[in-house]
Formats: sequence, C-alpha cells, structure tokens
Amino acid sequence: MNTPDTDPRFRLMLVDDHPMMRRGIRQLLELEDDFLIVGEANNGEEALALLETLQPQLILLDNNMPLLNGIETLKRLRQIGYSGKVLLFTVSDAEKDVRDALRFGADGYLLKDMEPEKLIQQVRQALLGELVISPGLTRVLAQALREPQAANQVELTEREQQVLRMIAGGNSNKMIGRKLGITEGTVKVHVKNLLHKLGLRSRVEAAVWAMSHEQA
Repeated sequence: MNTPDTDPRFRLMLVDDHPMMRRGIRQLLELEDDFLIVGEANNGEEALALLETLQPQLILLDNNMPLLNGIETLKRLRQIGYSGKVLLFTVSDAEKDVRDALRFGADGYLLKDMEPEKLIQQVRQALLGELVISPGLTRVLAQALREPQAANQVELTEREQQVLRMIAGGNSNKMIGRKLGITEGTVKVHVKNLLHKLGLRSRVEAAVWAMSHEQA
C-alpha cells in the first residue's frame, strides 16, 4: 500500500465552498495518473485543520468562501510554514485580489472560466516550480505591480537581468547559481538588489513583473 512517502503521485487538496465545483474539479484531475486528490475542504478553516493529516503538495484554493476566504487562508498557510504550492482558483479578476495573492505567497492565480485542459497544464507547471497566471490577467498584473519608477528608468545590471529572467522561469537560488556558475549567496545578493531597484517585495512579484513587461 502506498504512503505519502512512497506514492509517486502528486498530492492535491481542493478548497471550495461549492460541492458541485469541487466534484467537477476532482473528477477532472483524477483522470490524470500522476494526480492524487487527498482531500477536500469547504473553507479555509477546514483546510488548515486538515493540513497536517493530508500533507498536500498543492492546494487549489477558491477565494470567496465563508469563515476564511482564500487570501486569508493563504496568509495563514504561509504564516504556519506551509511550503507547498498554493493556487488561487477563483472568478475574481480584481486587481487587489491578484496583488494580495501574489504578495502573500501564491504560486499562481487562475480564473475559473479557463478550459479544463488548461487547468491540468497549469497545475502541472506549478508543481514543477513555475508561476502560473491566467493569460487574461496580464493587464491586471501590470497594473497591480506598477513600480514606483517607470520600467525604462529601472537600471538593472546584466547579471541582475539574467537572475530576474531565471526567477521568472521558476528557478530556485541554488539552480540559478549552478547555471550561472556563482554561489547561492551571490544569487541572494542579486535578488535583494533587483527587488530594491524594482520596488518589489518578493520573488513572486519579481517573476510577475518580468512576465508582464515581457508581454507589454
């Protein structure tokens, strides 16, 4: 019998206050051989209570829920040290929701009007360490993460630009250091400097900044 330590499938948890929505997502994801739905929750409070028992690697999280909404649940998850992937999966494309989700450590922000096949693809990409965003949110992201200085006034060194592109590609500091032939500590210095120059507060914001300006 497989255990969390031996089962090769990715462990997913669904958090949504609409049972029909959860059932549909579950049926869709369970068609994939490498996904295992370990549990469901009706709201954020339930999700937090089940976290230790279920040990999910990725949480698909609705935002508009009773008791504890998605953004607040995300904040609590990061505060207690949950290091797995968290994807907001919601109907809201409000700038504040997108901005807050990314600033509080979401690994992606997806809209519920997306095609089923695209959801599967985005979940896989997130599990591999990529930041996933619904394509229709590019303009919202650019507005949400509007930097204090205009983009053409930000002067990043060539190395900082390389590091920024690699962050946007989902690479860890260790992987960036390995690819560039520099130490992880040096990478951290570059990350700190580029965040300061861009007026951003996290790697996720930096990744989104890079993506939105690439597509601008």
